[in-house]
This record gives sequence, structure tokens and C-alpha cells, in this order.
Amino acid sequence: MKKLAGLLLLIVGLTLTIGAGANFRYYEAERSITVNITSDDNEFIDLTPLQPYAYLNNGKLTIEMSPNNPNYPGYGDGMSVNTIYVFEEMFNVSNELWENENGDFPVCVQISISDGVEVFAGDYDNPISGPGTQLQFTVYHDEPVPVGFVFNNTDKEMGAQHVQMSIVAVAGACGE
Repeated sequence: MKKLAGLLLLIVGLTLTIGAGANFRYYEAERSITVNITSDDNEFIDLTPLQPYAYLNNGKLTIEMSPNNPNYPGYGDGMSVNTIYVFEEMFNVSNELWENENGDFPVCVQISISDGVEVFAGDYDNPISGPGTQLQFTVYHDEPVPVGFVFNNTDKEMGAQHVQMSIVAVAGACGE
């Protein structure tokens, strides 16, 4: 009987505790995900620097035209004002999915860039995609796609220009 009374008292106490609490109906939180680029050839996509201006810096692809570039320490201060530079094959995007051993699993790559810089896939004279600030292209196994840049410094002020680039890879060919 004491056990039943104790259990009943516990249930009443829990009911009062839950009932007396706040009316919690909504919760919003922001979470971020950071993914570093690795030089491991067995990842979803592989970004391989091709020119000395492109290098991996703590697992992140970096494009740098400055005296701080470790491939050109102290040589030059950057690009000239009121000029347009085109760099073909700055880095390769390759699809080395382990699933490709038994078939071809294409990957749709989407690149976005800001601040007056454009990117293109393939050759500048005959691009697969671009040039533009948003582009997408399909990467098949063992068929790396080179990515180049167009830097338009017309009417830019002297000094450091920092640009953010986003690369997204989605399973499947683009447009499917």
C-alpha cells in the first residue's frame, strides 16, 4: 500500500512539475558545418592545384596572388590596376569515388564566387561552363575538369581583395 501511495505521489509530482513549466512550442537554432578540403584522392571530389598561384593551405584550397604566396615568397605584390587577367587551369576537379570501380557515378559540381572575379570550367576559348560568377558542370570518373579564373581589376582600388568561393558537389550529372 505504501508503495502504491508513493508511486501515486510521484506521478502527481511529475504532473505538477511538467504542468507548471513554461509553454515550450518553438525553438530555433543555427548550426554551421565546415568541411575542409583534403588532398586524399579517395574523397567525393578532389581539388588539385595546378598553378603556383593555387595551393592547399591547412586542407583548404587557396588562390593567392601576393608576396605571401609560399610558392612565390617576396616576388611581386599582386596584379596591376585596370587590367584583366585570365588564368586557365588554376586547379582540377576530379571525381574519384570508390563506387566508380564498378561503374561511372558522375558528380555535379557547382561553383559560386563573388566580388568581380569569374570562374570557368575547361578552356577559356572553349569553356564547358562559364565564365561567370555561378557555374555548374559534370565531372566523370578519371576525367578531371580544369577550372580557371578571370580577374577584372578595372576601376579597382589598390590593396588586398578578398574573394569567397563556394564549391558544392552533388551526386549525379548536372541537370538530372
